[in-house]
Amino acid sequence: MKRYEFIVKDLDCAACANEIQEELEKHKELKNVNVNFSTLKLVYETDSLSKEEVEKIVKSVEPDVTLIEPKGEKIKKQSSIPEVIRLIVGVGITLLGIFLPLNNTVSSIVIIIAYVVFLYRTIKNAVKLLISSKKINESFLITVSVVGAFLVGKQMEGLMVISLYEIGKILEGKAVNKTRKSISDLMDIRPEYANLKINENEVKQVSPEEVKVGDTIIIKQGEKVPIDGVVTKGSCALDTSSLTGESLLSHVKEGDVALSGSINEQGLIELNVTQNYENSTVNKILELVENATDKKARTETFVNKASRIYTPIVIVLAILVAIILPIVNRNISYNESVYRALIFLVISCPCAIAISVPLGYFSGIGKSSKAGILVKGSDYLDVLKNVKEVVFDKTGTLTKGKFEIRKVDVYDKSFSENDVLKYVVQGESFSNHPIAKSILKHTSVDYNKNDVKDFKEISGMGLSYTINSDKVLVGNRELVGYSEDKTEETKIFVKLNDVVIGAVSLSDTVKDGTKNALDRLKSRNIKIRIFTGDNKPIAEKIAHELEVKNVESEMLPADKYNALEKILKKYNNTNDKVAFVGDGINDSPVLALADVGISMGGVGSHSAIEASDVVIMTDSIDKINEAIDIAKKTSKIIKQNLIFAILVKVIILLLSSMGITGMSFAVFADVGVTLITIFNTLRILR
Repeated sequence: MKRYEFIVKDLDCAACANEIQEELEKHKELKNVNVNFSTLKLVYETDSLSKEEVEKIVKSVEPDVTLIEPKGEKIKKQSSIPEVIRLIVGVGITLLGIFLPLNNTVSSIVIIIAYVVFLYRTIKNAVKLLISSKKINESFLITVSVVGAFLVGKQMEGLMVISLYEIGKILEGKAVNKTRKSISDLMDIRPEYANLKINENEVKQVSPEEVKVGDTIIIKQGEKVPIDGVVTKGSCALDTSSLTGESLLSHVKEGDVALSGSINEQGLIELNVTQNYENSTVNKILELVENATDKKARTETFVNKASRIYTPIVIVLAILVAIILPIVNRNISYNESVYRALIFLVISCPCAIAISVPLGYFSGIGKSSKAGILVKGSDYLDVLKNVKEVVFDKTGTLTKGKFEIRKVDVYDKSFSENDVLKYVVQGESFSNHPIAKSILKHTSVDYNKNDVKDFKEISGMGLSYTINSDKVLVGNRELVGYSEDKTEETKIFVKLNDVVIGAVSLSDTVKDGTKNALDRLKSRNIKIRIFTGDNKPIAEKIAHELEVKNVESEMLPADKYNALEKILKKYNNTNDKVAFVGDGINDSPVLALADVGISMGGVGSHSAIEASDVVIMTDSIDKINEAIDIAKKTSKIIKQNLIFAILVKVIILLLSSMGITGMSFAVFADVGVTLITIFNTLRILR
């Protein structure tokens, strides 16, 4: 099925967004439907329905909205000026009706005109929806309540209610737009143009999408790097904070990689483009962040389901109040009981709940992204706050993964150190493993990749290939069957046909700040484990240095998978979760198996982004603590909003049924509470 994405223009109600999604999900031709009020996005998959057919379904729920192509630009916010003008006119007419010396008939006509001015938009929306889909929404409930107040002799209170409601909706729209803008500003890394070098004397400014792999682009001081590339000329200081959350400038020179989304703070460079824009780092990050809220958290899903039954229940309660109150208490007239029932209707809109929950997760994901932590879905924010055990891969995760060749041992004297190195380098040149990359970076031995035939990687052990009809094995002791070497260090052995001719000794060190980061995790009562393919002495040496008691060594990928499976079973039927942290290259199965898979050092690594649920864009282990902090803060604020919104509504409902509060309190329980929860949500972004 093909995936489609549209902006839902003029969608101004979170509850309406849920209703649109519910209606679209009824159609079997549509799969994986998501309507996100926070981003105003509609996403779905289909093989048969056209955009026009989908838009018709959407309009059956919300007649005034339209579907437009995203096209990469920011959605323009709708101006509130017409609504402000209408509000001022309505207030002016109301004051004329109250204070001018008019007879009762003329005064009543003026008041009716004020009602029409105030209710114009609300009545229009209510009638359109009622005719198109036979459904009632917030506009219908407000209309019934205000008109009902007029009919039972509460004209002034009805006017006050609709004027407060309109003021609240204007402020609510501004508050939601402010939240969206705050998150948009956090992730304002999309490049607007690229300086494409046509020839030595001509440079043309083009869209990043027009640049092809192999083209040369120029990045001047103050400009964003539009596409990933290798520096071919010049040097500069790059601000990568929008990608990694790190404030320190990164200095690049000829031969270094410059990632799209970073900003040239000083200098001038030319890049040879290595990725098209679609596959560049900046676009992958933007796609990930923009699609993150498509995966809804359990809390969000529950709130959406609860809101479907909440409004009908309140409507039934309102009818019962109108009928039963005069029977139970003869001092209450039917006019008064109807008035109290109308208050129930004003309170019944679940907007505060429907807005604050998705907006809270959206803010949490935006805040994480700014810190260089890419969270693939709001459901993973929920998981992060409940992590009780973290399993770490060692190489490239806890250690730098930048191996240096310490020495070369030759076991067969008919070969030289250079021969041993050459066999290693020829094979490793085909591998993406961190060890392979380090070896290639730190050696200058001449070799020819074209001589290598039948190359094969042997998971967790090494590699094999043939050269000049000789069979070569490059890997650990088990792969080559060499038991004579008992040293406690990382070695890569070389076996030519049936003879182990030598070995390369490698050294690796623990990343700076790793121990402090692990200590912080332990202080949260989170259990730490290490899984590694290294031999036992090396694994235990690193574990001792980091003060980690639980370490398992000499593990193949299948061993890691099975061991993690056993750990996960311990937490079955509990809220406690297990995270696995790896480099995202060789640990895909365990990253996928864990409750939350976390990839480290994900900048520029598309495999890391694909393999995991959370991508830490730097090598800092402490970012995991930061991610947990953001997840906990997001959860705390969402709970505050839910408790506050429900509590206020219940209190106002009870007080209104007893005749203690009027409609103005009901408006506060609806629009006022919504505003308060939105502004509380903004605290996540601080």
